[in-house]
Amino acid sequence: MTELFEPTDEHDWRITAGATGLLAEFNAAGVLTSSDVHVATRLGALGGESDERMLLAVALVVRAVRRGSVCLDLASVAAIAPELPWPEEWPIEESPLVHAGVVRWEHGLLYLDRYHRLESQVHDDLAARMALPPLPVDEARLETALAKAGGGHFSDEQRDAVVAAVHRRTSILTGGPGTGKTTTVARLLALLADQAAGRATGQGSRLAIALAAPTGKAATRLQEAVATELAEMAATWPEAPGLVGRLDGLTLHRLLGWRHDNATRFRHDRSNRLKYDVVVVDESSMVELTMMGRLLEALRPDCRLVLVGDPQQLTSVGAGAVLSDLVAGYDGRPDSPVSELSTNFRSEQDIKSLAEALRGGDADEVVRVLRTPSTQVSWVETSEQHEIEAALRPDSAAAARAIWAAASREDAVGALAELDRYRLLCAHREGPFGVRRWNHLVERWLAEDPEVGSQEVLYSGEWYVGRPLLVTNNDYALDVYNGETGVVVRQDRRRRVFVGGAERLKEFAPGRLDAVETMHAMTIHKSQGSQADRVTVLLPDEASRLLTRELFYTAVTRARRHVRVVGSEAAVRAAVGTLAQRATGLRLRLAGG
Repeated sequence: MTELFEPTDEHDWRITAGATGLLAEFNAAGVLTSSDVHVATRLGALGGESDERMLLAVALVVRAVRRGSVCLDLASVAAIAPELPWPEEWPIEESPLVHAGVVRWEHGLLYLDRYHRLESQVHDDLAARMALPPLPVDEARLETALAKAGGGHFSDEQRDAVVAAVHRRTSILTGGPGTGKTTTVARLLALLADQAAGRATGQGSRLAIALAAPTGKAATRLQEAVATELAEMAATWPEAPGLVGRLDGLTLHRLLGWRHDNATRFRHDRSNRLKYDVVVVDESSMVELTMMGRLLEALRPDCRLVLVGDPQQLTSVGAGAVLSDLVAGYDGRPDSPVSELSTNFRSEQDIKSLAEALRGGDADEVVRVLRTPSTQVSWVETSEQHEIEAALRPDSAAAARAIWAAASREDAVGALAELDRYRLLCAHREGPFGVRRWNHLVERWLAEDPEVGSQEVLYSGEWYVGRPLLVTNNDYALDVYNGETGVVVRQDRRRRVFVGGAERLKEFAPGRLDAVETMHAMTIHKSQGSQADRVTVLLPDEASRLLTRELFYTAVTRARRHVRVVGSEAAVRAAVGTLAQRATGLRLRLAGG
């Protein structure tokens, strides 16, 4: 996994013409980009810092944040490029930037002030919630409700997790795919609603419940899954769905209330708390440090927070690795709010075996599972482009044709359903293994289909019938959110876009949507929070810096029934052997370090 960049030419934007000394040397070596250098030199000028070692340290912190870390571990930073002239000592404690609070030095970690304050705030808010007295629980009523909620797949570890969460203001529920996290959440909500009804002395007291996630797709999936579980629970506990009542499925941005005048602040904060009694956040591994800080400061002290996710998945696009930090930081503490589910209820044993081998970091076992004949897991072992195209064309073209067929007969619901039947996932956006290339290829294959006809795709412009769409930004005015999916559908000789939402299909004229991209293929990062019946994972070559165990694991666990891996053995082993490293201090703070 390379930590460096290679300039494309002398005009590459990442090269800084005016840099001198260590900054120039590390920029020329591909460690620092021009943005890292400019921020460091500007902060140095403002703060009166002229020592080139300290300016290098600041530039490296900027680089670390840009790459997803919260801070910089100076003790190990030389591993990036050992051949460079790294300072033998860093003049941290005597730096005017440290004295002025522009950068912070704590636990042997160097922070930009903003991220130090964010990390401290997240720790302090969690500690404050943990220190509050326990919430009242009617134990007899809880036991009675547990007996009614125990139908279906409800294991002892799920029961223990639910009981623990009923007694806590903050709960963290983790587990891999198929371990019943949603089942557990549904039963927890029913039990909490029952407790609230009991406290109201029989008059009824509905809890205000928010089901949130980082993306619209994940929020919709959570709301639908919980509603389904509650409906099934009614077989043994008929009152459960009515006790829980309305469920609001929201993106975190929508939950906190977007502001048109500020991109990093929300309407709900310490001075304007959220109305909800219970907030459940699914796909918590995707929540960055900044968003977690904004969420915690918006919760009332008596609001229950339930964080749900898989710490083995990819971390957030922004800085931080909050979920994995919480799990590691609370590990071993007697008051740990973490409950881990491990029993897998899915019938797809081979997909489960592949996921478990990836979680364990056993490359030999991953290769063995991939090479074992199976109806659930397959491997196209190649890195040759013509072989990859030959392998991917049948399924990708058939999936595109099925979407087009539904869209052509004005079936928006059917077209959206087809999106969840097959998914092509790529690590990169650009290049031979990237989303852009494969979207173009699938469109070409669709145009070559005799029934579809080239005119439909090639001469209808960007908004051709059957074009699958992925929303890439929140648009509060239109009520569409990052991660939601849509399709261009023929309707009364016009083209309309239908986007799937938490409660309804949303219909638009094509020209009204701009933050969308074609989704015949999508990045693994963008696939988080969604699943498909069949998934093809296209691995890049083994030198890709994006190729990590978390990336591979996330892609594999998007599949419900079948996963096909396309890539060389070297790429598979490189992915398994490379962990995504992010420097943070949160787990140290939580552990009391």
